[in-house]
Amino acid sequence: MYKVTLIPGDGVGPEIAEATRKVIDATGVKIEWDHQECGIEVIEAEGGVPDRVMDSIRANKVALKAPITTPIGKGFRSVNVFLRQELGLFACVRPCKSYPGMLSRYADANVDLVLIRENSEDLYAGVEFQAGEEKTAQLIKTINEFATGKKINTSTSTTGISIKPISREGSREIANFAFDYAIRTKRKSISSVCKANIMKYTDGLWYDVSREVALAYGAKFEWDELANGVQPSPELVGNVKDGSSLIYTERLIDNMCMQLVLKPELYDVILTQNLYGDILSDLCAGLVGGLGVAPGANVGPDAAIFEATHGSAPKYAGQNKVNPTALILSGKLMLEYLGELEAAQKLDRAIAAIIAEGKDVTYDLKKDRNDPTAVGTQEMAEAICKKMQEIG
Repeated sequence: MYKVTLIPGDGVGPEIAEATRKVIDATGVKIEWDHQECGIEVIEAEGGVPDRVMDSIRANKVALKAPITTPIGKGFRSVNVFLRQELGLFACVRPCKSYPGMLSRYADANVDLVLIRENSEDLYAGVEFQAGEEKTAQLIKTINEFATGKKINTSTSTTGISIKPISREGSREIANFAFDYAIRTKRKSISSVCKANIMKYTDGLWYDVSREVALAYGAKFEWDELANGVQPSPELVGNVKDGSSLIYTERLIDNMCMQLVLKPELYDVILTQNLYGDILSDLCAGLVGGLGVAPGANVGPDAAIFEATHGSAPKYAGQNKVNPTALILSGKLMLEYLGELEAAQKLDRAIAAIIAEGKDVTYDLKKDRNDPTAVGTQEMAEAICKKMQEIG
């Protein structure tokens, strides 16, 4: 018996959370669900994520979370970002896999890649200073005193500032996670992605550390010159698995976007920073049919949260209409994390079969979105449950 925190969120969250709970229970894995309300209304009423929610996740160490609305440009910061930082969930894992029958421009490309994104640093660290405040003006003046080359030339009263921290330890932690993940899941290559030709002291450091970790694992470099003058990470040498079967490559973020559009089948594990990872994960989801089939996991040393990549879609709330696949696939990732590999594989096969048949699927998975044969959220979940029974 596992105890798992279930956060139904808001908008369409409660509907897809119920569909996912139903499907996970149907796998036969025994789970006691610790139901915790934490939607936008709760957060606004209680002034933030309630302590009871944090206590539940810390105690259970595993949570399944449906989407929670984040106000744009005002109000509280993203709950997702808050949870990742508070719980030390430094690694975001977002698989993007083609399922036969999915409507996609890349249906024949057989996309099967995993994006691993650093969660705690970069511009999402939340180190921001608002335009018009005195401390922001002082910061701009200080930056201009120390900066070389191009400075901040706009008015100190009309300019906002965001700080991008990238550390050696944070970069090493996520790179180590990516290489270990690639070995455990029998992947073939890792592509480290950033913009080091422009941001030489942050993204340049990212590449330095990525190369050190790759050498510590014994990975093969796409270009030998990338390893020139680089020493294996001393913190990892002798303490990691053999990664000599892996190929290590590097791509600049703009080129990576083009590469994924042109030939996504060439890429396997993509290792990148927080902001780039957020952008690339949506791009990769688009390759395989959209956010409706894009799962996610946020993992740290002491806890893990599994959630869909998409938002709360409040305009569809209560209509039993939206596609539950993304959260159900996140539940599959949760089963894998718990070590229930057979149940996870059975669930994946059932999802694939339902999508391939194209009968008991929601409107967005039909060729014609107005197809009257489209089923609702709960009905698709029930069809997946039934398919698992047939698979045995």
